[in-house]
Amino acid sequence: MRLWPLLSAFLALQLFASQPAGADVLDLSAVEKAPRAPGRPYAPRALPDRIVLAPGADPSREMAVSWRTDAAQTIAEAEIAPLRPAPNFGLGARAVRGESVETSSENGAAVWHRARFSGLSPGTAYAYRVKGAGGWSEWQQFRTAAEGPEPFRFIYLGDTQNGILSLASLAWRRALLMAGDPALMLHAGDLVDQRDDLVPDDEWGEWNAAGGWALATVPQLVAAGNHEYVMRGGVRELGRHWPLQFALPDNGAPGVERTSYAVDWQGVRFIMLDGTSALELGTLAAQTAWLEAQLQRPKLDWTVVTFHQPIFTCARPQDTPKLKEAWVPLFERHGVDLVLQGHDHCYSRLTAAKGREASAKARKAGRPQGPVYLVSVAGSKQYGLNDRADRQPDRAAEDSMLFQIVEVERARLTLRAFTADGALYDGFTLARGRDGRNRLSEVAPLPAERRCRDGRNADGFPCTARKR
Repeated sequence: MRLWPLLSAFLALQLFASQPAGADVLDLSAVEKAPRAPGRPYAPRALPDRIVLAPGADPSREMAVSWRTDAAQTIAEAEIAPLRPAPNFGLGARAVRGESVETSSENGAAVWHRARFSGLSPGTAYAYRVKGAGGWSEWQQFRTAAEGPEPFRFIYLGDTQNGILSLASLAWRRALLMAGDPALMLHAGDLVDQRDDLVPDDEWGEWNAAGGWALATVPQLVAAGNHEYVMRGGVRELGRHWPLQFALPDNGAPGVERTSYAVDWQGVRFIMLDGTSALELGTLAAQTAWLEAQLQRPKLDWTVVTFHQPIFTCARPQDTPKLKEAWVPLFERHGVDLVLQGHDHCYSRLTAAKGREASAKARKAGRPQGPVYLVSVAGSKQYGLNDRADRQPDRAAEDSMLFQIVEVERARLTLRAFTADGALYDGFTLARGRDGRNRLSEVAPLPAERRCRDGRNADGFPCTARKR
């Protein structure tokens, strides 16, 4: 494997551990049969594409970017400058070199690059660009996190997975429009399918096309879902696109550094876990110990934990007992505020395992509540609600594409869930009391719950949600 410049063996292992030993070129080809997009619209070109921005572990001082080029650009070259109104602000840019790796896929030869921007100033606007053999990309802009707590908003998306560009992009782009100036975008796994619709490189091409310029401007927090994994030779492994597509912080659980990490952003600690690795690859103990260590760090205003497989399911017949046993006690003991999940292809908000009646009584009595467990889906693949959906979650929906916008303040956190057409579907506020505990208040009134009845969904069309 050729790397420019030469990396340490440890960093190479972290970035490109999915590459077979001794290979000169990382093979990204499909491992299961799937069609290729007609006309190769996602083939690499001379100009950079698939530009994705990610926060550093300290996003007030570091960001990272990954991008793809055709095989002619073998060096990771970027430039960054403080963003100024003058059109020649680029005169103040500094050059940044990164790492690159050669790849091949159904779309041909390509080179993936990444670069880290360090030594940045908190709360500052920057512009950067990256290089391909045909020239530079446009200047992309971002703002570093403030050094301390400051209000901000972020977008939370469940599974996009299927029909990514044709349908999931509706919720994604409506979220960007309605959020205005989101500081972050958070994805709860199964970004792609990697199995049925298209070959993996085309699906990642659709994912990047759906997000477009926003991926290069809004830092992305991504959790790996089960569809980010593939089977090779009868063994489940992380898909080879993942470590190329995302330049994530290297501060996760031992053995799970590529898919677990933590980021502190303006008073919120975001903790990203890998449920698939925990459940199927024997890393539950390591992630649990790491999670507890993160929760024992000096507390910030809010704590948000994200992973793919929901602890309390809204579609599957059973909850996820291994995760429930290992993680729920930690969430409760350390006062986790939000648990954001995907996987079930339905919507659920749950604040009491005993059910919605118990939750309503607690709210009416002014008792503290939390954590709040959410499941959501942005894409077109839908599952029918299970038999607990009428009594356990506070609110549920099926056969509906949704997105969530979360507003963060020092003592107040507000979440609003919208359908893909921008209509409010659910909402609540967590207010932090003098005792340090959260009281939850619901938005009222809310529309009727979206359910399939007599084979029809809430919009009168044939129900697409299938039972699990």
